[in-house]
Amino acid sequence: MATQYFARPKLQLFGVSTSFVVRKIGLSDLGDALRLGWEDFKAIPTHAVVLCVIYPVLGLVLFRLVLGYSVLPLLFPLAAGFTLIGPFAALGLYELSRRRERGEEAAAWNAVQVLRAPSFGAILELGVLLLVLFGVWIATADAIYVATFGHAPAASIPDFARRVLTTPAGWSLIIIGCGVGFLFAVMSLCVSVVSFPLMLDRRASAIDAIRTSLRAVTENPIPMAAWGLVVAVLLVIGSLPFFVGLAVVLPVLGHATWHLYRKLVEPDPNPPEEEPRPPIGHRYAADFPASLFPWSHER
Repeated sequence: MATQYFARPKLQLFGVSTSFVVRKIGLSDLGDALRLGWEDFKAIPTHAVVLCVIYPVLGLVLFRLVLGYSVLPLLFPLAAGFTLIGPFAALGLYELSRRRERGEEAAAWNAVQVLRAPSFGAILELGVLLLVLFGVWIATADAIYVATFGHAPAASIPDFARRVLTTPAGWSLIIIGCGVGFLFAVMSLCVSVVSFPLMLDRRASAIDAIRTSLRAVTENPIPMAAWGLVVAVLLVIGSLPFFVGLAVVLPVLGHATWHLYRKLVEPDPNPPEEEPRPPIGHRYAADFPASLFPWSHER
């Protein structure tokens, strides 16, 4: 399939391009992105798991502490909410895929090189936006549950399952909750499908990255809808049992998102030249813990 391109006039603001060329892709490109993401995961599995397994654990602990009662009714909303914050949480994975793509060292500490991203400030801005969206979604899901079943918590997992799966109120909760969650997921997909990889790779403001992401979705509606479905299905599979599978699903999706970005956005025709980095010498025990932060020694 011949790749089609959608060019936009390139504006210049303080020497930074505010428009990027978006490609038209097909469904086969999604499979290729997933395949490349799996290859990245196999090449650096330990690093990916370390980076991603903390997200479900941290989410459960924080909400248990903040809400002050059982998070059982929010387990599914928490799992679904990973689609909202996943693009931001996977920054380290994008960096590892980028480095591996360029034939550079892709070790655990290299993930923190995202701190040197050309648009790190814009990354933080959009990350905060997604975190707010995640918080709004959790609050909305909790409000829907309270409106359906009241404030009384479920006595046990079987009791909760019986309420949700065998009562009219439970079916109403499922339909309304999934419908509202779908709207949140579509919003997140539209604004972030390529935003974070773009800002990691090139100089772009948060607004320009969002605009590019929106164009990627509007010009590839069927592939992007299919991608959203793939992400949702894999997250559901990864959430069983007890979110353990997310330790594999999240890194694979993170790596795959980087390769999807490469297919959707035309590379910079005039990439800036990077300063040569000094060779890595021997590391000694006396260097610990400074050796955990090798970029601090660069001049």
